[in-house]
Amino acid sequence: MEISKQTKRHLMQVLAFAILLYCGVEHFDIVIRAFRFVMGIAMPFLIGGSIAFIMNVPMKWIEKHLFVKQEKLQKFRRAAAYLLTLLCVTGIFTLALLVVVPELGNTIGKLMEEIPVAVREAQRWLADIPNTWPALEPAVKELDIDWSSISAAAVNFVQSAASGVLSSGMGLFSGIVNSVTTFVISFTFSIYVIFQKEKLARQAKQIMYAVLPKQIPEKILSVVRLSNQIFSNFLSGQCVEAVILGTMFVVCMTIFRMPYAMLTGIVIAITALIPIFGAFIGCAVGMILIVMENPVQALWFLVLFLVLQQVEGNLIYPHVVGGSVGLPSIWVLVAVTVGGNLFGIVGILMFIPLCSVLYTLFSTFVKRRLKERRVPEAYWREKPAAEEAEEQKN
Repeated sequence: MEISKQTKRHLMQVLAFAILLYCGVEHFDIVIRAFRFVMGIAMPFLIGGSIAFIMNVPMKWIEKHLFVKQEKLQKFRRAAAYLLTLLCVTGIFTLALLVVVPELGNTIGKLMEEIPVAVREAQRWLADIPNTWPALEPAVKELDIDWSSISAAAVNFVQSAASGVLSSGMGLFSGIVNSVTTFVISFTFSIYVIFQKEKLARQAKQIMYAVLPKQIPEKILSVVRLSNQIFSNFLSGQCVEAVILGTMFVVCMTIFRMPYAMLTGIVIAITALIPIFGAFIGCAVGMILIVMENPVQALWFLVLFLVLQQVEGNLIYPHVVGGSVGLPSIWVLVAVTVGGNLFGIVGILMFIPLCSVLYTLFSTFVKRRLKERRVPEAYWREKPAAEEAEEQKN
């Protein structure tokens, strides 16, 4: 039987893919090194593209409402919108650095100074127990406590916890770059992308339609449009959710007369931009700030945080952010974990909408395949509890 040319071409493609896969598995370490080398070169441009996309979300809204009736100024609309967006973003991070970090450092310093005093007070209190409660004197004598070790351990614990909190906070405040050179390249590239986005989009379309079959560019563009919509909704929803959560903490802490209400609300609002785990960083910072003023109120602040976190997780986040990305909670957790381990804060921010795009595309594919294969809905839908109980009886 003669094999057609199309079948031969498919067989050659499968054979070539199998050979490449075998070579990749046999020399996996070389593949990993090559991947890291390519990513090292491309990372500034990937970061620059991410910066441009994030900046473009609020910038589009500002540009749309800026100089609407002033026709002579409309040619400066994009530049003015970009400057306003840049000032807002820079102002937020500057506020965090200038207000939060110095106050947090002073509180940690005071806490480390107070620990030896608290240890001496505890030592004096235990020494007075035999005089106050004579019946406890034998138990106290059996205690062999090394107070200097306890004091040193407590100070070391606070120092390590503080350094961890500060490093997490500074990782958020310092941005998505690890060096000045990478930041300059990324930021410069982001400016070019923002101001030339229509031209770049037109060139990309020309290349796709010139090189690929007609159906493929249309599918790619539909995926790009879906991705852009989901990413934009996610960023907008995440910012709105952070503002709501920070406002809730300011209001509740003011009502209960807790110290550092405004400062703690700002910290939680900024750290809440990191999905799921960000608010816990803000909680740690808030407790460190409050514990020096009133340790009891620090415990009440923890209770307040847990209550508001439940309200935020069950009411605010699903409606404000969860609905915008269309991703179930379990996959949000997977996206945050994988993205954080691979690319840090940038990965956390980007993997949730990325997974949402993949989830939406795969869900559409599954539904289309079920419809093509004419699979009845009764085969896969969840049965109501009453119907399942009736089947068990029979």
